[in-house]
Amino acid sequence: MDKTVIIINGKGGAGKDTICDIVSKHINAISVSSITPIKEIAKQYGWNGEKDNKSRRFLADLKKAFSEYNDLPTTYLLEQYTEFINDAKTEIMFVHIREADEILHFIDKLPTSVLTLYIDRPGLGKYDNESDDNADKFNYDLKYVNDKPLEMLEDDFMRFFAKALQ
Repeated sequence: MDKTVIIINGKGGAGKDTICDIVSKHINAISVSSITPIKEIAKQYGWNGEKDNKSRRFLADLKKAFSEYNDLPTTYLLEQYTEFINDAKTEIMFVHIREADEILHFIDKLPTSVLTLYIDRPGLGKYDNESDDNADKFNYDLKYVNDKPLEMLEDDFMRFFAKALQ
């Protein structure tokens, strides 16, 4: 299998990490997120890992500030991409990016094509921040509806994924 970069998105609680873990059981894959360096900075100044609406808004605002100031999220992702390319064993790199403009910015910086994947989960609410609430406002290559019980999710998603990669 050739190396594949997949930008994965979906609202909080949609199952993105679960999907990445499922794929990693079958294919050598890594998962990186544009919010990782922002979380590291936030932890240094009092954020303790909460995923409530207030914390999600704080992280989204902080990420926006760093994106505008020095492009930290994309710089971090490009460093991770270089490591991925140089790792002979890893075949898939999942890249978590919420914002449509950040997705396009990252794609523009890559020397290769990417797939975009949206994970939808019925019944998720609003999060009171643009990053989460507008995650579905992008023209994704692939869309998967996560509406199966957890015990059925792996088989269902892997069938979808195998077909999508053909």
